Amino acid sequence: MTTTATPLAHRLVDASLAVRADALPAAIVDKVRVCLQDAIGCACETHDLPWSRQARTLARPLAGDGATVIGEAGAWAPGDAAFANAVMAHGLVREDMHAGSISHLGIVVVPTLLALAETRPVTGADLVAAMVVGYEVGGALGRALLDADRARIHRPTGVTGPLAAAAAGARLLGLDAAACVSALGLAANACAGFNQWAHTGGSEMFFHAGNAARNAVAAVELAAAGAYASPDALDGEAGLGAALGKREALAGVAPFADGYEIAQVYHKAVPACNYAQTPALAALEIARDAAPDANAIESIEVRITDAALRYPGCDARGPYRHALQGKMSIQYTVAVALASGALEEASYARLDDPLLANLVGRTTLVVDAALSAAYPARQGAEVIVTTRDGQRHRARLDDVLHATPALVTARCRAALAARFDDARAATVMDVVDAIERRPDAAALPHALRASPP
Repeated sequence: MTTTATPLAHRLVDASLAVRADALPAAIVDKVRVCLQDAIGCACETHDLPWSRQARTLARPLAGDGATVIGEAGAWAPGDAAFANAVMAHGLVREDMHAGSISHLGIVVVPTLLALAETRPVTGADLVAAMVVGYEVGGALGRALLDADRARIHRPTGVTGPLAAAAAGARLLGLDAAACVSALGLAANACAGFNQWAHTGGSEMFFHAGNAARNAVAAVELAAAGAYASPDALDGEAGLGAALGKREALAGVAPFADGYEIAQVYHKAVPACNYAQTPALAALEIARDAAPDANAIESIEVRITDAALRYPGCDARGPYRHALQGKMSIQYTVAVALASGALEEASYARLDDPLLANLVGRTTLVVDAALSAAYPARQGAEVIVTTRDGQRHRARLDDVLHATPALVTARCRAALAARFDDARAATVMDVVDAIERRPDAAALPHALRASPP
C-alpha cells in the first residue's frame, strides 16, 4: 500500500486540535445547533420505548456528581449515561445521516459529549469545536472504510461511532496530542456491530449506538489517565483498516480538505431507514397529489440505488414481526405511505394489515443506473404506481428531501415540552441557541435532567 511516515491518527489529531469555534463559519455553528436539537429531541421522544427503558436499567446512579440521563433525575456514571442517551437518540430510527460513511454520527457524538461535559469544566465553544471534530473524523474515516459490501455485514455506525465520539471527547476535554492519539487507538479496538439484526428486526441495532458511546467515553477517560494505544491502530498492518480490507483507502483520508463533513449530514423527514427515506417521500407525494385507492393498485415499481437494494433489511417482503423490520423495508414503507398518506411512529403498528401485505406483494424494487451513479452525493428514488384501470402515477426525487432546520427545531421543542414542560423546553432551546457563548457546556445536560420527585 501507499504509506506515509506519519500514522493517520496523528494527522487526524493535528487537524482536530486546530479547530476553534470562533474560527468556524456561522453556517457550521448553526449546523451544530441543529444536530444537537435532533439528538436531544429524538431522545426525549423515545424515552418510554422498550429499548430506551432497557438501556436505562444498566445505568448506575451516583450519590454525588455525575452525568445526566435525559429525562431522568439524579446523576449517573458518565459511560452509563452516554450509553442510555445514545440508545434513546437512536430509538425512532429518525436520527441524522451522513451518507458518505453510511453512518448516524450524532447519536454517538452528542451523548458522549454531553456525558463528558459534566466530568470537568469545559465551555460551550469547546463543545461546538468537539462536535465538528467528531463528525469530521467519523465522516472521513467512514468514507474510506465503508461501502455497500462492508455494510452487508458490519454496522457502519458501530465502526465509525467510537472513533468519531472518542476524537470529539478528547478534543472537548483538551487532551494533549499524544492522549488524543491514544483515545483514537483505544476506540479503534472498540469498533463493533453486525447487521444481522436487519434480517430479523433485532433490537441490537439500538444498542450499537449505546456501546459506541460508552466505549468512546472509556477510550477518552483511559487516555486522560495516561493509557497508551498504538498510534497506527487505524492504518497499521494489523489495524482496523486491514481488518476491513480497506488499509489502502485510509492513505487518502484528509480531514477538512473539502470543507466540513458535518455540512454533509442531513436530518430525516420520516422515522425509517436512510435507504427507505426517498422512496417513502416519493410515495407520499403520489398519495398527496393523486390519492390512488390503495385497494385498486395493480403494481408498484420502486426505482432505487444499488446501495439501497443491497443494504440488509431494505429488500424485505415480510412477514414482519417487529416494527424495526417495517422501518427497514422499502416495500413496507412505500406501501404504508401510499395507503395512509402519512409516515409516523404509528405507521409501524400495522405490520399484519392485509391491505399492506397485498401492496407489499405487488411491489418490485428495480436498481436505477442513473440514481446509482449519483450516489452517495445524491440519494434519489422513483415510485411508479399503476392502478387496475390503467392509470399510472409516478414521482421521482433526484435526492432525499431533508427535514429542514425549522422542522428539526420544532420537533425538538415539542418533544422537550412533552417530556418536561414548556418552561423547560424554552430553557433547553435557549442554551442550544447560544451554545458557542456558554461559559459552561454542562448547562446543556443539566437542563435535560429531570427534577427530583
